[in-house]
Amino acid sequence: MDIVLRSHRIDDPMTLRNLLHQFRRIDSWLIAPALLIVIFGELTHLSAVGAIESYFWDKTLHFTAYFGLSLMTTIAVRANRNALWWALGLVLLGGSLEIIQGFTGRDADIFDELANTMGVLAGLGVGWLGISFLKTRNLVGAGGED
Repeated sequence: MDIVLRSHRIDDPMTLRNLLHQFRRIDSWLIAPALLIVIFGELTHLSAVGAIESYFWDKTLHFTAYFGLSLMTTIAVRANRNALWWALGLVLLGGSLEIIQGFTGRDADIFDELANTMGVLAGLGVGWLGISFLKTRNLVGAGGED
């Protein structure tokens, strides 16, 4: 008896294409927890967040968080037109969180939003280039075939 997982049999040899598909599936599942961590980090007053900020420049943390989110979403949708909508949503999320920070006792900073936006654009660009490269080598599909 063979076990079938979404059209991939367990006894099939692991190819690079199958491995990349599995990484994309994992990436898709991790988007929601990553979003929650970023939202929590931007709105919390925990001393642990303050300790992290004391070791790193605040703008670097903003850039890195939104770069990661944008890269993850671009990979999840295979760098198609939906990646642009995700990028816009992430920029709007960052702006909204900056405004909300002003009501929670934290400082709302336009430069934090600029770092967020730069991170989103960089993540989108890196993800789009990477997926485009893999598509030209037929290692990932353009749509629902993998």
